[in-house]
Amino acid sequence: MNKETVQQTPTYLEEFKRKGYSRKDFLKFCTLMAAYLGLENAAIGQVVKAMTVKPRLPVIWLHFQECTCCSESFIRSSHPIVADVLLDQISLDYSETLMAASGFQAEEAMKNTMTKYKGEYILCVEGSVPTAADGVYCMIGGKTSMQILEEAAEGAKAVIAWGSCASNGCVQAAKPNPTSATPIHKLLKGKPIIKVPGCPPIGEVMAGVIVHVVTFGRLPELDGLGRPKAFYSKRVHDTCYRRPYYDAGLYVESFDDDNAKKGYCLYKVGCKGPSTYNACGVTKWNNGVSFPIQSGHGCFGCSEENYWDNGRIYERASAFPGFGIEATADQVGKVALGVTAVALGAHAVMTNVRKRKLIKGLEKEGKDSEHELKD
Repeated sequence: MNKETVQQTPTYLEEFKRKGYSRKDFLKFCTLMAAYLGLENAAIGQVVKAMTVKPRLPVIWLHFQECTCCSESFIRSSHPIVADVLLDQISLDYSETLMAASGFQAEEAMKNTMTKYKGEYILCVEGSVPTAADGVYCMIGGKTSMQILEEAAEGAKAVIAWGSCASNGCVQAAKPNPTSATPIHKLLKGKPIIKVPGCPPIGEVMAGVIVHVVTFGRLPELDGLGRPKAFYSKRVHDTCYRRPYYDAGLYVESFDDDNAKKGYCLYKVGCKGPSTYNACGVTKWNNGVSFPIQSGHGCFGCSEENYWDNGRIYERASAFPGFGIEATADQVGKVALGVTAVALGAHAVMTNVRKRKLIKGLEKEGKDSEHELKD
């Protein structure tokens, strides 16, 4: 940005104060974002400084083939300032869903941002782009999604693909994919792209990605698939509170059985947690209240590529229960599960047997206690 533009654009802290937030609220927000990003305590000062002195980041937010669940997730974040990051603090200049303007005024807003902040604005994309039939399946203002995407991306500093639709095509790209729905990274070349998959991604995760770009002026560290490692470096399985049951070989066989009532592992009824990388089990949803597995439903694997075509939702993904798949996001798929099972077999079997006996013993003690109370 030139010096005149910087002077005209308020900083994040100035906007926080204008919205009625206190300095204490501001510091809490910065600390929260640093924690979500996995930054060390020393880095909190960097976040505070950046949000204090840097002008608001112009954002153009496009919608193509999607259901708007990513926007819904973001604006309904549990932290009020996180929601305001979208509506005010980022300086959202164009979003078909949230802006008050329409028609000519809306298009002018986007055009002005692209011209005034060329090379400085962030382009956020929600939804896949249909390429079949010359793109007629999704058009806005007489232009195809592809035309709009190319025009908006040309002067963008970076591109963020929100959700599974923009990151991997999602259900629109499921076989037979009649519209030839295509994720953003396959259409844009020569631009830094951050993929934030999920259906939808968690609101605080989305805010954390933008705060990182604002603080450090660059993309966060990404894994081999282009996802921020701060949020996609661990499997849902690794942070799941039902993991001990998985290791002990105690599973829900059907959603209405006694094992389901006991909170056993959902692996056998299709949970894709062992092969899905996301922060659901740590950050959770609705102010950290719950996430799908905690509510009794297995993970869909919605942050993984082609998850709609990766087998039936309610069938387990492997025939090797109890041994786990210990690999990083960049390694998954490179090491056969059978090899891992052989290497860990002897230790895993003994560990699982001990855990099973322990859990069964605790259950028996509980039942004996109930009988004593009745007597």
